[in-house]
Amino acid sequence: MRMLMFGSWSPSRIILRIIAIVIAVLAVLVGTAYLLPREVTVARTVTIDADPGAIFPYINSLKATQQWSPWLERDPNVALTYTGPDAGVGASMVWSSDNPQVGEGSQKITTSVADERVETALDFGAMGTATAMFLLDAQGGATDVTWTLVTDMGNSPIRRWMGVMMDRWVGQDYENGLANLKYVVERNWVHSQSGMKRPPFSPPVA
Repeated sequence: MRMLMFGSWSPSRIILRIIAIVIAVLAVLVGTAYLLPREVTVARTVTIDADPGAIFPYINSLKATQQWSPWLERDPNVALTYTGPDAGVGASMVWSSDNPQVGEGSQKITTSVADERVETALDFGAMGTATAMFLLDAQGGATDVTWTLVTDMGNSPIRRWMGVMMDRWVGQDYENGLANLKYVVERNWVHSQSGMKRPPFSPPVA
């Protein structure tokens, strides 16, 4: 049957047929891309056994994030430059790394509500921009910490498809970072309550 179907076709006709199929597939992929959401949100939550006031300093200072950042574990030698105040609105950081999983970019705190919320503006250069947010929700003697990333994938079909993978790519980093934050805060919280000397930081294994 196959020989009867293609036996009389010239090589040029077969090539044109293949090109037509490729174009049709690309058209479907591009068309589907515009049905995907333009705005992508990634969010993870962890419960920390400490008051919001004990957690806030670790998210309201970009310098303090060095103690729990999941990306610094990938490249401890990443170049970090800080400008502006040490904490709160206006505090800024620029990072640069040869590790492609860390890359380069900048971050600036744009909103800071004591013991409740911190928002930052992220700029990844050619990779686009995003907004990150920390929300603290007191739960008795504990606090639910939600770390959220919101980014606009624009009109590029490629970026729209990348958005489908964003939760998988960023979500694991957020989970690791929140696990580190929980460890650091709870360690310091327990020892501050007991007056004991704090042990050196050793982040949990993801």
